[in-house]
Amino acid sequence: QVQLVESGGGLVQPGGSLRLSCAASGSIFNINAMGWYRQAPGKQRELVATKSSGGYTNYAEAVKGRFTISRDTANNTVYLRMNSLTPEDTAVYYCNAEITTRWFAPPANYWGQGTQVTVSS
Repeated sequence: QVQLVESGGGLVQPGGSLRLSCAASGSIFNINAMGWYRQAPGKQRELVATKSSGGYTNYAEAVKGRFTISRDTANNTVYLRMNSLTPEDTAVYYCNAEITTRWFAPPANYWGQGTQVTVSS
């Protein structure tokens, strides 16, 4: 079994900052990419940022220059530093990881339970 546990969401004023964390645990052989997605009310889930095991990063256009993704590979943890937040960033943020649970097994996608980020004055 693999678990992804997120933390760090909350209420913040426009222009403020938050840092999200997500720790993967369980039967993990290898983690490829880790990343963050978000889903606002009435909208589809969308990519925010991902980071591969090789260090390649990918950001949504809407967050480039404001959000930074980082990984602590030794502790199977991914972070999302969010600066200059706007009300449009309000959403449930989900952690995602592509994980292999044993040698020669194909990787599978795992999701966290989500953490609410609300940007409001």
